Amino acid sequence: MSDWIPALKASAEVMCKSTTDETVYSTCFAGKGDLTYLQWLLHAWGWTLLVALIALVIALVIGLGIGVMRTLPNKAAALFGEAWTELFRNVPILVQLLIWHDVIPQMIPALKSVPDLVLACVGLGLFTSARIGQQVKAGINTLPRGQRYAGLAMGLTLAQTYRFVLLPVALRVVLPTLTSESMNIIKNSSVAYAINITEMIFFATQAGEETSMHITMYLAVTVLYFISAFTINRLAAGVEKRSRLPGSAH
Repeated sequence: MSDWIPALKASAEVMCKSTTDETVYSTCFAGKGDLTYLQWLLHAWGWTLLVALIALVIALVIGLGIGVMRTLPNKAAALFGEAWTELFRNVPILVQLLIWHDVIPQMIPALKSVPDLVLACVGLGLFTSARIGQQVKAGINTLPRGQRYAGLAMGLTLAQTYRFVLLPVALRVVLPTLTSESMNIIKNSSVAYAINITEMIFFATQAGEETSMHITMYLAVTVLYFISAFTINRLAAGVEKRSRLPGSAH
């Protein structure tokens, strides 16, 4: 037990150390213009959450559309949805991100001025949209066909039937899996490190090399990943409880 005390003390001290010199501050929040490693970690956490949030919005919007298209009677729309899903779901996210960063801007020069943050969000968002589209399709297909026919028989258009009859129920059905995707997108945001986004893996790698305390830095990052995912899980559990269909199993 006594061996842990010096290690914990050294870990605490390194977080309060200046990133520009060897100064160890009495507080981990240094003055303006001089960051400590704790401040750098918190900034990296912010970038991680920002990338994940923007990518999640992109994934939800596109994934919802793809999921609906795959259940439409129109063969062309269904085929497009299938092709989208297979393309983005079966290519590793890191490969997709590098294509967006290194290949596509060479093919479309106008994209060379697009910030890396935007490319990271788009790449991660499109990858996740294929997974969400698959889940939305599964949710719609679990509903009895009679619900669609009933909506159309009442005079609703196909779009209105989806909006007012099918999707409100299907989204409740797939909410647990959407929660899992929201947690996964936090973890998958780590691939942004490959294009030099200052997220948490970037921080852990750089700070570990500068301080030679790799274990401390990766443990700190692990704790923040856990806090992020656990918070999403609890928030989604609350939403799921409030939106549970009457008569469904707890």
